[in-house]
Amino acid sequence: MGEYQRTWRQSLDDPEEFWGDAARAIDWYTPPRMILDDSNAPHYRWFVGGEMNTCFNAVDRHVDAGRGDQTALIYDSPVTGVKESFTYDQLLDEVFRFAGVLRSLGVQQGDRVVIYMPMIPQAVIAMLACARIGAIHSVVFGGFAARELALRIDDAQPRVVVSASCGIEVNRVIEYKPLLDAALERTKYAPEHCVIYQRPQATATLLEGRDLDWNTLMEWAGPVECVAVKATDPLYILYTSGTTGRPKGVVRDNGGHAVALTWSMANIYNTHPGEVFWAASDVGWVVGHSYIVYAPLLAGCTTLLYEGKPVGTPDAGAFWRVIEEHRVKCFFTAPTGFRAIKREDPDGVLMHDYDLSHLQYLFLAGERTDPETYHWATEMLGVPVIDHWWQTETGWPIAANPMGLEPMVIKPGSATVPVPGYDVRIFDANRDLGRGPEGNIVIKLPLPPGCLVGVWGDDAKFFDAYLAAVPGYYVTGDGGHLDEEGYLFVMGRVDDVINVAGHRLSTGEIEEILASHVDVAECAVIGVNDELKGQVPRGLVVLKHGVTRDHQVIGAELVALVREHLGAVASLKTVDVVSALPKTRSGKVLRKVMRAMADGVEVIVPSTIDNPAVLDDLAVVLTPHATSP
Repeated sequence: MGEYQRTWRQSLDDPEEFWGDAARAIDWYTPPRMILDDSNAPHYRWFVGGEMNTCFNAVDRHVDAGRGDQTALIYDSPVTGVKESFTYDQLLDEVFRFAGVLRSLGVQQGDRVVIYMPMIPQAVIAMLACARIGAIHSVVFGGFAARELALRIDDAQPRVVVSASCGIEVNRVIEYKPLLDAALERTKYAPEHCVIYQRPQATATLLEGRDLDWNTLMEWAGPVECVAVKATDPLYILYTSGTTGRPKGVVRDNGGHAVALTWSMANIYNTHPGEVFWAASDVGWVVGHSYIVYAPLLAGCTTLLYEGKPVGTPDAGAFWRVIEEHRVKCFFTAPTGFRAIKREDPDGVLMHDYDLSHLQYLFLAGERTDPETYHWATEMLGVPVIDHWWQTETGWPIAANPMGLEPMVIKPGSATVPVPGYDVRIFDANRDLGRGPEGNIVIKLPLPPGCLVGVWGDDAKFFDAYLAAVPGYYVTGDGGHLDEEGYLFVMGRVDDVINVAGHRLSTGEIEEILASHVDVAECAVIGVNDELKGQVPRGLVVLKHGVTRDHQVIGAELVALVREHLGAVASLKTVDVVSALPKTRSGKVLRKVMRAMADGVEVIVPSTIDNPAVLDDLAVVLTPHATSP
């Protein structure tokens, strides 16, 4: 039995011993008296009775250990031309002073603080300062629409909102203060104060009595020491994107979160104290929470905060410049970023301008990594390219290739194997399908530490959304299968499985075939209504930069390619070439929006969309399709 199998088996057979041992990697004020409390199943709690502080574990303890001169945080902003580094000593100074600011504004343990900021160091500082005093932060993606921000403020009811004067999208300045003001005009709940960090690119007008200047407050702030919190106390609330009505706030606790993320850095990412870890995401998303802010700092690494894009800041070599300049060992981003680079620079010409010898791993998540993108990245970088899978709700990987534990054989299209702590099963309704068949991916309870412990202010929603459908299991909402060797293949959301005349087809499977075409940079397949067959697939592709061949010819080749691989049962008759796919700011393709457009029903454009203008172009293509003859 290999190291992975032995570890994974132990984590399921004796979770108390496994996670009790893992918990020794963080510092506790009071050790937990119970590792796993299962007395209120299915609502399990980890490390009951333990007291600790996440900020202390992420910053103070490294300073106390004599590593205060090590770089903790690198800020790299190609959109402003600013680069800045913070040692652990310097980060501690900033954090404990802003903790003093919050305390001076009346923020106490258990109070909420909404953070509505761009990708600047002050966002990280504010998050850690909240953790320092036991306040619960709720980060809202910077630039979110006023309505969405208002919903989150009303739900979290923060004592203070922390924001900035603006964010920057490539070369466009987005002023945040007007959006914040508009949100607060809509809310039923009013925070006592708003703290505004003024950026040079725009100056916000402050409302006297309510709005306060970050720098002025920091000049007078006194240091605040860490507060001991219960391991089971909430660390943060993170609202899931694309919700309607009252948003769903995922609650993460302190103890389980710190233990799980610390374990993951060594065992999944094989990254250790002093090494450079870069997650090219945003602090407004779960990847930013887990792997820009908390996990690298908990592990004593150097983390990168990048305010830029994979292309356009200034070109498709942006990522390579950052990797070379900051000697990145482990890089984590979304597949959509690599597809954008592949589209602009399909031969990887710009990559040759940089020394990437320090890079050892590329981890991809956020959307399924299609084999074509995997092969391209592998060929270009010459390092392991690792697709791994997790969710906002879990907070850290469900399935991955555990590079620090035992590197496994990579199978393109697979997220590799379940991570220790996760008992992943494939179900059809309440029936375990075992290995082989495709079905709904569920996880046997209890979930490991670090996963959500509830939905803020709504226990019923937590149970109904995740636990009710299959008793004793957490329902992921994704579909896929386990192969005979236990490798997990995640094919997409359950509602992305289409039923063509009684045949269940995964859109992800069809996308794999389309992506293998030499001219295709990225693609999406949606199921649209059909009077005869129930549903039929519809393909949309974005071509690589420089492809000038006739679009109808390419479309016909793609239809033939799918027929060759899947047969006539796929019923794919239309593949359209489009300029871009609609995506969220985190890179997820908005398939539900495209399905609505194709079926001629009302389209609700989510606030998370990155470029609404893309929908105007798609409206020409995605007219309601004709019924089958």
